[in-house]
Amino acid sequence: MVAAGRVVTTVRGDVPASDIGPCHSHEHLFIKKGQPEQLDPALVLDDYDKTKEEVERFKELGGKTIVDAQPVGSGRDAALLLRLSEETDVHVLSCTGFHKLEFYPSGHWIHDTSEEELRELFKSEIENGLYADGEDAWPRERLNARAGLIKTAADVGGTIGKYFRLFRAAAAASLETGTPIMSHTELGHNALDQIKLYTDLGVPADQLIICHLDRKMENADYLLHVAGTGVYVELDTIGRFKYHTDEEEVQLIRMLIDHGYEDQILLGLDTTRKRMKSYGGEIGLDHLQRSFLPMLRQSGVTEQQMHKMMHTNPAKAFSKRS
Repeated sequence: MVAAGRVVTTVRGDVPASDIGPCHSHEHLFIKKGQPEQLDPALVLDDYDKTKEEVERFKELGGKTIVDAQPVGSGRDAALLLRLSEETDVHVLSCTGFHKLEFYPSGHWIHDTSEEELRELFKSEIENGLYADGEDAWPRERLNARAGLIKTAADVGGTIGKYFRLFRAAAAASLETGTPIMSHTELGHNALDQIKLYTDLGVPADQLIICHLDRKMENADYLLHVAGTGVYVELDTIGRFKYHTDEEEVQLIRMLIDHGYEDQILLGLDTTRKRMKSYGGEIGLDHLQRSFLPMLRQSGVTEQQMHKMMHTNPAKAFSKRS
């Protein structure tokens, strides 16, 4: 049950938290050409019609909300996210915050902006509106659409070094606005370090969403330990066959459920150009509903448990705290 009065901030405004499911909890709908593409050509999604086609298929199967996990200044196209949500009537949550530093070219403002300035930027996107720009210079083009989430990320080195200032800025913005934090881990590395830093800074564990813990099957015991902290665990290695099969992903989810963590599981596909059918990719945004959820049913996961993962848990995880 979602607490009455809780809201989720979408690009079209606040909606009752109970209205957002079924929800994909981690996707990339648009990524501009730029530094991400230099790292991997699959990290550009810039064809509006192709992305819209994917979202329409998602909607036809009952999908209602998509969380876009690309933050300010690293290829996020907030203007297209707003247009897409308006034209499809699908709720879209957009992120402020930061990605791994390799997603930004040398000389980008993210590398030398102070912790205080970053905190104010994140708060501004949450309270006043997203910026449409920020890749080439400090963001200035404001939109009438607000961030509903703070994205953070670290590489295998974790929260130390240049990342420490960024994590502290995100924690402060989260505490001052009641906005949840979604945090990227590199194949699950240092997830517990991220959680400890945030909770030491005062962010409640249930205001944290930790990503990519399901990349490796050998992370299973570690995944249980992370779930034991009380954070939301966001699983998105569904249909990512270079890591493991969907049958193995089902085993991970069943393990979490069997250990009592069904109230903390979120699901997504972490889409890229290689994974969107409309872009020539292999699975499409409908893979979760069309293929994976039936596999969960066959494994014995109940309708109530799937409703939690796709509706109730996202409604709680992405809602604003008082």
